[in-house]
Amino acid sequence: QVQLVESGGGLVQPGGSLRLSCAASGSIFSIYAMGWYRQAPGERRELVASITSGGITNYADSVKGRFTISRDNAKNTVYLQMNSLTPEDTAVYYCNADVVVLARPGAMPYWGEGTLVAVSS
Repeated sequence: QVQLVESGGGLVQPGGSLRLSCAASGSIFSIYAMGWYRQAPGERRELVASITSGGITNYADSVKGRFTISRDNAKNTVYLQMNSLTPEDTAVYYCNADVVVLARPGAMPYWGEGTLVAVSS
């Protein structure tokens, strides 16, 4: 099957930066869109940013101008550079990818286990 493994979360002060990474591995034929979602305590999971295999990006209004999503298709990896972090960015960040698995038609969504980003002084 397919595994998504996130890294790069942690504790950072307001105004600071973090870079999240998510590497996909397993029986992958191709990956369509990849993205980052987040879920704060007591809130529903929300889209932060997404990127197509061709590099077209989409951002939540709350992170535009501060976060940048990118991907390395050769490494099946997606990144999220987060700058000017605020306490409102505190959440568990989840990686998502639409993956076509070897010998199976169609793409299916896969999720990582999440990485905690905490912004606090």
